[in-house]
Formats: sequence, C-alpha cells, structure tokens
Amino acid sequence: MSTLPPPPLPLADRFQRRIEYLRLSVTDRCDLRCTYCMPEDFKGYEEPENWLTFDEIVRIVAAFARLGVKRLRLTGGEPLLRRNLTSLAGRLSALPGIEDLSLSTNATQLAKHAQALRASGVTRINASLDSLRPERMAQITGRDSLDQILAGLMAAKAAGFAPIKINMVAMQGVNEDEIDDMVAFCIEHGFILRFIETMPIGSTGRETQFLDLQPVKERLQARFGLIEGVMPGGGPARYLKSTDNPFSVGFITPISQHFCDTCNRVRLGVDGTLYTCLGQDESYEFRPLLRGGASDEELESAIHDAISRKPERHEFKEEPAKIVRFMSSTGG
Repeated sequence: MSTLPPPPLPLADRFQRRIEYLRLSVTDRCDLRCTYCMPEDFKGYEEPENWLTFDEIVRIVAAFARLGVKRLRLTGGEPLLRRNLTSLAGRLSALPGIEDLSLSTNATQLAKHAQALRASGVTRINASLDSLRPERMAQITGRDSLDQILAGLMAAKAAGFAPIKINMVAMQGVNEDEIDDMVAFCIEHGFILRFIETMPIGSTGRETQFLDLQPVKERLQARFGLIEGVMPGGGPARYLKSTDNPFSVGFITPISQHFCDTCNRVRLGVDGTLYTCLGQDESYEFRPLLRGGASDEELESAIHDAISRKPERHEFKEEPAKIVRFMSSTGG
C-alpha cells in the first residue's frame, strides 16, 4: 500500500516569518535613469548569458510555489524591456500555487503591452510616477517621460487592471510640493496612491533627500478623515482609506517606521541571486544549481537554506553606507 509523501515544510525564516512573496527581476536594464535608483552613466549591467532563461525562471518559481510562495511580482530594472515577457507571465500564472501575479513598471512601455499582459494572467500593476510636471519628471527620470507614462497608465486602466497602484518616491526639496496634486490625480482616476521613503541603497539612494512620511500621513489623515485600511498585495505598505469613497493611500516607510518584523518577501535577481533583505548583504546563488543539474528536491532544500539566513532587519539608519549595489541590480 503506497503512502503519500509528507507535505513540504512551511517556508519560514528563523524568526518565524512565513515567506510567501517572491519579487522576480527579469532584467536589470531600464530606459529611465531615476535619480534615486541608477546613475546616469551606469554601465554595470549583468551579461545576458548570465540572465536566467525563461525555463530556469519557471523552474525556480515552481520550487518556491511548492514551498508555499503564493504571490509573485515581476520587476526589473524595467521588466517590459525583457523580450516576450507576456509569454513568461502566462507560464508563471499557470503554475500550481501561484495565486497572485503582479508587475512593477515605470509604465513607459505599458501602452504597448497592457492588453497582452492582462490576457497572460497579470492582474495588478504598480507604476512609478514621481511628478505630474513634465520638466520635473525629465529631471527625475533623465528624459521626457511623463506623456508616455500617463499613456501607459490609461492603457492599463482600459485593459481592466485593478487595482493600479501609483508609487511616488517622496523627496524633500524635489517633489514634496506635489503630494496634494498626486492625491487629486489618483482620486480622479481611481488609482491607489503609495508614498515611498527613499532608501540608502547605492550612492544614488544615499544622495537623495530623505522625507519623513509620518507628518505627511498625519496631515492627509486629518484632511480626508482617513481610517486604517487593507489592500491586496501582501507588500509592506500601511494603508489608510476614506470612509465615503474608494480612495486609499499607502505609506512605505523603511526608515521612519520599518516593517521588518512582518517581512514576508525575498527578491530573485535576473542572474539567479536571491536577496533576502534589501538592507543586508546576505544572498544565495541559484544559477549554478539550475545549470548544474540539481534535482527539484535539491532546489527546495537550497531555498530553505537561503531563507534560514534571512536577517532580522535592515540597518538603513545604523549603517546607511552598507549597501553599495543599486536598486536596479537587486530587483525592485
């Protein structure tokens, strides 16, 4: 009489945090040069032969899914620069265990791909938008990008993506005077607005003027009568919502109010490097296993090993110069 194999051990770190969210970078390339992310003259890209292939990506994501990862986000760089991304998205959305497939994008390429992404199984979009002023967006992103981004957002809305979350990196002396304008824009279009504090990742992140979001949160809460809310996605944002209309606003505050005690995510770089914390150096190389004939059981064991090394918290305040890699290399 045959017996069923025992269920897999839940994927948890040594601090008993369940890991159920994987952010997957499909490229470290980007068509923008946002001042807080990547230097204008950056050329330190990963060689394409070191990128995980689509087959390798599907295999490692399937292993994570077997261990309980339910949420998957495609990131970059700018993920829509990876050729045939919608084909990959279709394969990933069909994997057993993957319940939520989303995409982070700068939206410059979104108008061309929104319909195909929706058909492939991507259900949610997070888009970067740091200003509604063309000249300012050109300064922040390195080129005239606002019209292209807005066209992408409207195409995503027309394609039926919901929710669409707008990520605004709030920077002191740069765009803090546009916070109310961005609120009005998102209310008008039914978008979810999220403010993000800058992080000291790479020289670009450390050179960006930090803005504490706690006073912003208090001001908006008082102005709109906002109450605590919850949004789908499983990420780090803390949300407030209005009581009389569907407006919601989130705050991602790794510096002023870190969320390390509830961290449920890890990041897989385009080269197969797993980063278990944005603010620490611990990483695990999966490409050698994938290209060296490792079995599924060996992959799953390696994932458990990697997660067991996940640190308790980042040290952005204590050691702001610690992380020298750029955000584009880490994977969103």
